[in-house]
Formats: sequence, structure tokens, C-alpha cells
Amino acid sequence: MEPYSQNDPKYGYSIVGAQIRECFGRVVYSHKTHEKCAEILLSRLASIKLLQIILSALTTASFIGTIFGESHITTIVGLLISVTLLVLTAYTKNYDLGEIAQKHKQAANELWLIREKLTSLIGDVKRESESIESITQIRDELISELGSVYSGAPSTTSKAYKKAQKALQKDQEMTFSKDEINAFLPQELHN
Repeated sequence: MEPYSQNDPKYGYSIVGAQIRECFGRVVYSHKTHEKCAEILLSRLASIKLLQIILSALTTASFIGTIFGESHITTIVGLLISVTLLVLTAYTKNYDLGEIAQKHKQAANELWLIREKLTSLIGDVKRESESIESITQIRDELISELGSVYSGAPSTTSKAYKKAQKALQKDQEMTFSKDEINAFLPQELHN
């Protein structure tokens, strides 16, 4: 049951407000998911870079061992490590994890701005400070902005979504208590 009847002037604000709140929730999740995608990719990139260094050192050590010894096993081990390093290097050349992570960060930054605009718009709906027509026009413009962000953003993963869900629901990364907010503000602005 709607909180207002269709004849009540507040009915329009109720409907539009519900749409905007729903959109806001999706944007919060998308923003956090893109952040988590970037974190996952940067972590994977750091691991790959470390593995490349280790494999390079092992390759060098095995070939130095081959020069000073006559073991064919050292040569075979060096060859296998070298081939592994080659495959890993080819993977990072064709799949630039750093660039993709940067695109996720850019999408998250753009979504953050839209999220903040939606927060303000929810306040406008609550205060009924704008006409329904004005609010729906702003809503439609924000949806258009979202479309542009989503069309240029890389795809997210279910792993990143699960991390975002945990961050938002369990770790409450996007929420602040009244006392936390007051700590950030001058005394005159405390609530």
C-alpha cells in the first residue's frame, strides 16, 4: 500500500522518491564493485610482477649453474622456468591489468559523483523543494549520465560484487555514525 493516495499531491513525490532511492542503491553497489575490481586487479598485477622477478632470478641462477656444472637437469629446469616466465610476460602484455584497473577506478570516481548528486536529489524530494517536473528532469539527466558511465566502464566480476556486498553490508564502508560525522566537522556544525 502506498503511503499516499493517488489524489494526494505528495503521491508524486513518493513515487519519484522511491525510483531515485532504488537508483541510488544500484549506484552505491556499482561504485563499490568497481572499486573492488580495481583492488583485485592491482593485487593480481603486484603478484604477477613479483612472480616475474622470482622466475627471472631462478632462470638466471639455473643458467649460471649450467655454466659452472654439467647437469642437464639444471638446464631443463632453467628452460622450464624461462618458458613459464615467457608465458607470464606474454599474458601481461596482452592483458594490461593496470590499465583495466585504472578504468575501474575512473568508473568508480564518475559513479561517486552521480551518487552524491542522487543523495542531494533525495534530499530535494524529501523537502519537496523542487517541483516533480524539475526532479524528474534531474533524475532523467542523471540516468543518462549513468548510461554514459556504464557504457565506457569495463565489466565487473562476481568476486568483486561479493567483496562490495561484504564491504557495504558487513563492514559498513559507506556509513558513518552521527559521532563520526561530528568528529569531522567544526563544533558549530555538530548535530
